[in-house]
Amino acid sequence: MDAIKKMMATPKGMEIDFRKPQGAPALVPADGVSWQIFANPVSLFIGGVAVVLLELAEPSVRTGVWEHSSFRQDPLSRLHRTGYAAMVTVYAPRQEAERMIGRVVRAHDRVRGKTPDGQDYHANDPRLLDWVHATATWGFTEAYHLYVHQLTAAQRSSAFKEGETAAGLYGASGAPNDWLGWEALLAKTAPTLEDHPIMSEFLDLMETTPLLPKPLRGAQRLLVRAAVSMTPEPVRSLGRLRDRGLRRGETMLVRASGRMASLFPMSALPPLQATKRMQATGEFNAGAAGHS
Repeated sequence: MDAIKKMMATPKGMEIDFRKPQGAPALVPADGVSWQIFANPVSLFIGGVAVVLLELAEPSVRTGVWEHSSFRQDPLSRLHRTGYAAMVTVYAPRQEAERMIGRVVRAHDRVRGKTPDGQDYHANDPRLLDWVHATATWGFTEAYHLYVHQLTAAQRSSAFKEGETAAGLYGASGAPNDWLGWEALLAKTAPTLEDHPIMSEFLDLMETTPLLPKPLRGAQRLLVRAAVSMTPEPVRSLGRLRDRGLRRGETMLVRASGRMASLFPMSALPPLQATKRMQATGEFNAGAAGHS
């Protein structure tokens, strides 16, 4: 639990008080399914790895991520900051979330260049933003659905609807707002997705970077395999992902760890801090903090 707490703690320079002002709404409604999904650290890790796999399969996003971020040099810090940014988007008071998103958009405006085959890319290209936002919503929602608590079709669609405001602030003007929209975008993007050595390098980093204490490294590798297993076609069949998914009997182990994580919410972390902020309002649903 200490390792999980460290991963979800506040990165330097991103300090936000999720506890106040009392009753201040977030970008995402407190009674929505997203407050439930993002409170589980196990499914967040699994979903986050799966999201990056889909992003790395898209040539322009892959080049931008690998050439303009610290994933290769310091994957733990990069994963930490990305995960915390998701916490801010879901749980922080709206004004704080808008301020953080503005900083991200301004930073991304400098991220541009050419892919190895000569295509221009720009991180704030709405087409790429739609893909990045959609894969993130899909990844965290699907990981929770598969490995923590089964969601209804309506809840899975609601996760996309609840993310509309944040998507617009990031510049993702055509991001899907329901599950059918996600499936349509995936089908449209599928012909451009490709295998690449960077995907193997990323998975190796996620398996070997010391996220968990040494006795639990096997569990860390298990969660990475769970991410590969949930990746949708055509990405799951790419050569560098073959034989890297879950083995026989391991799905139940992942589900047990995901459900156990829901039983021990951490009061010092954003989900429960935000819950306390919203308890005085009629909007808050006690189940939204991650209890199924």
